[in-house]
Amino acid sequence: MSKEDIRKFGHKLGADAVGFAAIEDYRSGKAPDPKTILSGVQSMVVLGYREIGGAVESDNARISMTARLGVMDLANRNNYLMARFIEDRFKVKTAPIAPSYPLNMALPGMGLVGDVSLRHAAVAAGLGIFGRHNLVMHPRFGSRIVFTAVLMELPLVSDPPVTEELCNQCGLCVDACPGKALDEEGQTDNMKCLRISQPYGIGGMIGFVRKFMGATPEQQKDMLLDPKFLHLYQASFIGFQYECFRCMAVCPIGTYERGEE
Repeated sequence: MSKEDIRKFGHKLGADAVGFAAIEDYRSGKAPDPKTILSGVQSMVVLGYREIGGAVESDNARISMTARLGVMDLANRNNYLMARFIEDRFKVKTAPIAPSYPLNMALPGMGLVGDVSLRHAAVAAGLGIFGRHNLVMHPRFGSRIVFTAVLMELPLVSDPPVTEELCNQCGLCVDACPGKALDEEGQTDNMKCLRISQPYGIGGMIGFVRKFMGATPEQQKDMLLDPKFLHLYQASFIGFQYECFRCMAVCPIGTYERGEE
């Protein structure tokens, strides 16, 4: 009953997909051991939220980013509510995992490695498989889904894995990537991706500051009126701004044609 109670609560919160992974079935080569987060962890519940189709496909980056920020807000809220529900109902400890930031910005990862690899967690929880673009593809929502998780001390078994080969290896995601970050199969070049998807992230900020420090007072005045600075200022309080969703947008899987779960 534990899994079904939690699954039902997850759907009630607004999650589009809910799965479970025993901690021994979760494997990530880069993320830290979950026991460093919750020493008694035995399993995790993984929640999936579909992207908004029109926003993913929009050429207006503000629209796609607004939808993504909405997903993050909902996921963070629900992670807290799910963690609290499990602790109250089953009298065990939990630890909610951020769907994005805050990130560990220390070396060597510098924000590129999460506390839990949510992609690997989703696969372990039976919510999808990896596609050519290295994103997780869900049987119904395809690539257009964001995952988050809650670690817990409950001893639950993993949901059955997805065995269907969802990715048709069409290569559209590789061709559509403006940063050429997917050219090597099985690997995403993070820096190439970030330069396009987060132009107003930490790399953009460092570049601007360096140029600003070496500029004349008149040049500095012009730089402070430049749209790039205004975008950087906006990003400083909004958070990481994703401005590229091309690999999702061109993927032919994810139009919900498979019907209800």
